[in-house]
Amino acid sequence: MPIQYHKDTRFFHSQNSLVLNSGKQLHEFDIAYETYGTLNDNKTNAILICHALSADAHASNGGWWSDLIGPGKALDTTKYFIISSNTLGSCYGSSGPSSINPKTELPYHITFPMVTISDMVNAQACLIEHLAIDTLLMVIGGSMGGMQALEWAALYPDKIKSCVPIASTSKLSPQALAFGTVGRNAIISDPNWNKGNYYDQEKPENGLAIARMIGHITYLSEESLSQKFGRKLQEKQEYGYNLQTDFQIESYLYHQGHKFVHRFDANSYLYLSKAMSYYDLHKSYGSLENAFKSTDAQFLIMAITSDWLYPTKDSKDIVQSLMRINKNVTYCEIDSPYGHDGFLLSQEKLSDVIQPFLTTVSGFSL
Repeated sequence: MPIQYHKDTRFFHSQNSLVLNSGKQLHEFDIAYETYGTLNDNKTNAILICHALSADAHASNGGWWSDLIGPGKALDTTKYFIISSNTLGSCYGSSGPSSINPKTELPYHITFPMVTISDMVNAQACLIEHLAIDTLLMVIGGSMGGMQALEWAALYPDKIKSCVPIASTSKLSPQALAFGTVGRNAIISDPNWNKGNYYDQEKPENGLAIARMIGHITYLSEESLSQKFGRKLQEKQEYGYNLQTDFQIESYLYHQGHKFVHRFDANSYLYLSKAMSYYDLHKSYGSLENAFKSTDAQFLIMAITSDWLYPTKDSKDIVQSLMRINKNVTYCEIDSPYGHDGFLLSQEKLSDVIQPFLTTVSGFSL
């Protein structure tokens, strides 16, 4: 079943070559995106939203960040022009492994070149140029979206007024790298993966489901798991003493994994997971100070107290680096029991911080 796009999704097609970090080129590419609100005459009110690994361009009007985007909300569409872009390598309309290779008229599968976070940002920059916007008022995103926001500040220091990474990091920890590795191996070990060439046959659903189950565990906190499931049994009073599902948490993870296979592509999961593994601002620029030395953007760094995937110390490291080079930075910890998923599930708390910060930023720009 093909991945479905939202009816409001638009497509930017670039016929200019994009040179990737790997040295390979995309001679043409597509970026799927949505916009909300109106661009003002001076084109000074544009905000770019960058999404997490498995999300798409549909962030508002029932999308994944609906409580933050709209009239009167933190990202107020009566004041700001909101752009939500699907990432390169994904399966929701932007060019990726499931896209059709114009040279062969067949899906790329793993002949699609490997991409990085900076490649995603460079592709987004082409979209912003297409929209004739010189400077973004804000770049904001959670998780992998936060990585993109930080990369924007490093790659395009004169193109953004503010940068808001949420529940993110400047590089993956060895633990996060390990979880990603196991998830990818679950996919490529599925016989149906067929070296990525499965689009006209049975798909590696079991492998992708297991990868999602592994990933989902990292998104939750011990507190949220204990409160929601604990050691409760699933529709029984005693252990079954067999290999069938006994615990509610087993049933929940199975449901999350097998629901995911109907909305996401296994190859895209491999590519985006690998892109996050490659992401390392310290290695790319020599240090965080070097990464951000050229930008005058205002930073709002937000962390989730119960996030153990990208813990608060990761955000504090970024803050301390920015302070050492005298950058304008605000730090906030969001008290949430939801773990890494707090950037999606604690939107009201995020709004209470983002709204006044954005008012301050826009007061100097609009």
